[in-house]
Amino acid sequence: MPFQIIRNDITKVSCDVIVNTANPEPKFMAGTDSAVYRAAGEEKLLAERKKIGNIDPGDVAVTPAFDLPAKYIIHTVGPAWVDGKHHEFDILKSCYKKSLAKAAELGAESIAFPLIATGVYGFPKADALQIAIQEISNFLMKEDTEMTIMLVVFDERAFMLSKNLFFQIESFIDDEEVKKAHLKEDSTDLEYGRERQRYRNEQLEYEHALHNIEARQKQAQGTKGTGTSAFDKELFMKDPGEDLSFQKHLMGLLQAKDMDNATVYKRSNITKGAFSKILCGDTKIPKRSTVLALCIGLRLKIWEAEELLASCGMAFNPYSKADQLVIKCITEGNYDIFMINILLDMCGQPQLGNVEK
Repeated sequence: MPFQIIRNDITKVSCDVIVNTANPEPKFMAGTDSAVYRAAGEEKLLAERKKIGNIDPGDVAVTPAFDLPAKYIIHTVGPAWVDGKHHEFDILKSCYKKSLAKAAELGAESIAFPLIATGVYGFPKADALQIAIQEISNFLMKEDTEMTIMLVVFDERAFMLSKNLFFQIESFIDDEEVKKAHLKEDSTDLEYGRERQRYRNEQLEYEHALHNIEARQKQAQGTKGTGTSAFDKELFMKDPGEDLSFQKHLMGLLQAKDMDNATVYKRSNITKGAFSKILCGDTKIPKRSTVLALCIGLRLKIWEAEELLASCGMAFNPYSKADQLVIKCITEGNYDIFMINILLDMCGQPQLGNVEK
């Protein structure tokens, strides 16, 4: 998968490159920096780091990974947070840009990032996560690469990007501690009230689309005269005997949307090789997560997404938490695959994209 957001200890992630949020001087302190040195071997890594000398904020340097499950460590110095007016955002963007460019130069097939500068440097996690996703997305869209990029977020609270994002997923997660941390206790607050009203309006649109999908599917079930509810199944399937030709339907959508292949597979978080296999018919029926990812990558409307799912014998299941979230994002015009994957992860659902080779 081109981009994955995972919760783990970055020193235990197996990949070609591990990014370390480093001290500008050849020494290590607390946080991720200290954990990387301990896992790699403090004396060996520190000796190599001293050969490099100081690293400027936003810049990068490379050392061997030693005892880590990787080939290289890219050391990058993030910004110490002051107030957001001392070039902190530009420096953090540079950390990601230069790290990705260096990994490509090293010929890396995989790279793991921590959430840079959010520890002892105090960069707000919500802003840091948005910058990370933005820069990784920009890299994947611009570069012709098969590199797998992992954003390793150990702290679950870092997934709460903003109050707006919380409103979008409030109905999908039941975590009272997170709610208390992100909702204002004063429900009469004007700004909060406006956000809640906007959310309610969006929720009504989503529920309307969901109701229409459920009604059509119940009508189809009644027409077939079956006594078994399709909604009882985890993956709601249509009649497998129908000749729906997924590849043919996908090619038609590519032409109708006037999108090139690269744009679609990158927006869908699908590898170039996997997408080629789908178009060539080598992958007869892709995984459900792949089809849903293509609905996002192709910027489909709800009815178009239903038709694409139907072409490979699938359909939206209004009782599936993941499907509800995808329907909601489509009806609201949210086609950011990386943001959608964060929402799915927060709800304990599999992320969209493709790991097929």
